[in-house]
Amino acid sequence: MSDSPKTSSRLEIVEPIGLRVLVRKDEDRKQTKRGIHLPDKIEIPTITGRVVAISAQVDRDENYPIEKYDRVLFNPKHAIPVEFEGDNRLFVIPIEDVVAVFRASDDKSE
Repeated sequence: MSDSPKTSSRLEIVEPIGLRVLVRKDEDRKQTKRGIHLPDKIEIPTITGRVVAISAQVDRDENYPIEKYDRVLFNPKHAIPVEFEGDNRLFVIPIEDVVAVFRASDDKSE
């Protein structure tokens, strides 16, 4: 058996390890809701995205109520970009940098 990598068409996946999640960052907004155009190099301290994968450690820990496909707000300071796709929007993020999870409200007003 050789040690050379196979050239099959198997799909590669990225699985975060430890207390991390994989997030696909939302598209950068070029314009505010009121129509103000934003410069390309604007610094935004937190950004949003969708959870693509969760490490087994985070998934088992009930202290982290986060699920695949959740929309999250995260601090990108420690985010590690994944050079996996052409759009370069995948990031491995420490769970402590996920600062909020967006949830649909259950409007049960009576």
